[in-house]
Amino acid sequence: MRRRRDARAERDLLAGTLDMLILRMLQAGSAHGLQIAQDIERRSDDALLVEQGSLYPALHRLEERGWITSAWGVSDTNRKARYYQLTSTGKKQFAIESSRWETLTRAVARAMRPVNAKS
Repeated sequence: MRRRRDARAERDLLAGTLDMLILRMLQAGSAHGLQIAQDIERRSDDALLVEQGSLYPALHRLEERGWITSAWGVSDTNRKARYYQLTSTGKKQFAIESSRWETLTRAVARAMRPVNAKS
C-alpha cells in the first residue's frame, strides 16, 4: 500500500513539474508539442527527455484547466500541427507554480546540506 502512495505522489510531483515546464516554454509564445518537448530538452542541456506519452496528456490537462488554448496551424516543415498558447489564467498559474517550485527546491537544498556536528 505504501509503495502505491509513494508512486502516486511521485507521479503527481512529476506531472506538476512537467506542467510548470510547459507553461514556462509557452511564455515565449505559441508552440506545437514537438517544439515544447525540444525546448525543454534543449534548455535542460538534454537532461530532461519529454516523452509523447507524458507530453500530450499534460497538454490536454492544461487545456482542460484553462491554462492554455490550442489551434491548428502549419509547422515550419509544412505539416499540420496543433499550436498551444498560454492564457492569462495560465500566466497566473505559472507564477504560483514557479513560486512553489522555488520554495521546494530551497527546502530540499537545506535538507541536503551536511549535518553540522554541533547540532
